[in-house]
Amino acid sequence: MERNGICVAGNMIVDILYPIERWPKQSELTTITEGISRATGGALCNVIVDLAKLDPDLPLKAIGVIGSDSEGDFISAQLGAHPNIDMSGVVRQGSTSFTAVMSNNETKQRTFFQYRGANALFCEDHIDWDAIPSKLLHIGYILLLDALDQPDDEYGTKMARLLAHAQAHGIKTSIDVVSEASDRFVRLVTPALRYTDYCVINELEAQQTTGITLRDEDETLHPENIRAALEKMFELGVSTWAVIHCPEGGWGLDKDGNFVEEPSIPLPKGYVKGKVGAGDAFCSGVIYAAHQGLSLKEGIALGTATAVISLRAPGASEGLCPVQEVNELYAGLCAQAAQ
Repeated sequence: MERNGICVAGNMIVDILYPIERWPKQSELTTITEGISRATGGALCNVIVDLAKLDPDLPLKAIGVIGSDSEGDFISAQLGAHPNIDMSGVVRQGSTSFTAVMSNNETKQRTFFQYRGANALFCEDHIDWDAIPSKLLHIGYILLLDALDQPDDEYGTKMARLLAHAQAHGIKTSIDVVSEASDRFVRLVTPALRYTDYCVINELEAQQTTGITLRDEDETLHPENIRAALEKMFELGVSTWAVIHCPEGGWGLDKDGNFVEEPSIPLPKGYVKGKVGAGDAFCSGVIYAAHQGLSLKEGIALGTATAVISLRAPGASEGLCPVQEVNELYAGLCAQAAQ
């Protein structure tokens, strides 16, 4: 089989976005302002819609679990609106996962309250490997897929087993991780890295996975440590690209030892309408570049551009457009920043 396209598996979520005046202290009141909205979210929904917008001709396949409820209908309708997304691998079972997203109007920072729902049921039993013609499988989020986060005697975790089976079928693998304050990273992320071709995670997730300090408690970033963290990710098993992203920029290391750095650019005042999904947008640009056979440098550049263009709209994927337009818009912003 000559493989083509990208399969995206994992979290399928409805995000309910609540704009708030400010983040309150414990037991204090804050006001939810006008503009409450509903959107699809999670690694699968965000990444596959981003990819569908970047390249409407790219074959895409979704694999996950949504509920037999109105929220599941909403996800199905949103993803089904893109003709190049194959929804045949999506199972309807239980109640749809949702996240209450509190978005601070002052800082644009957001905080998530997550209900696992049907995502907790998703496991390898839901996958028919013979029905996947894709070249690359992207799956996320580790730490937020309860069945796949379970231990496995042979592979370490059920997620690691799934990734190993994907590679055995000739499919390249890509993972993403959810950010959380916990000690679960070494136990759940490390086994998966042994069967990962492309790892695209943020600085906090990389820090907790590798044990290398990338951001202090006072929010200071330590870019001087990023290469060491990327090298550690390869030591833990990543085969092709290890990538770390954060608001300050994107960094990557490939299997040949080529190190790439792409610093962020200053954006015009009022440009950022929302940060929900920016990390998934970055990831989408990187894995699209990987699928197209581009270099890591080109992948980091496209990931950065895709993330920046996603910031111009409040939803995760609303601001995205075909890849040529993404690059043109980003080039304009770069030119404006250089003036």
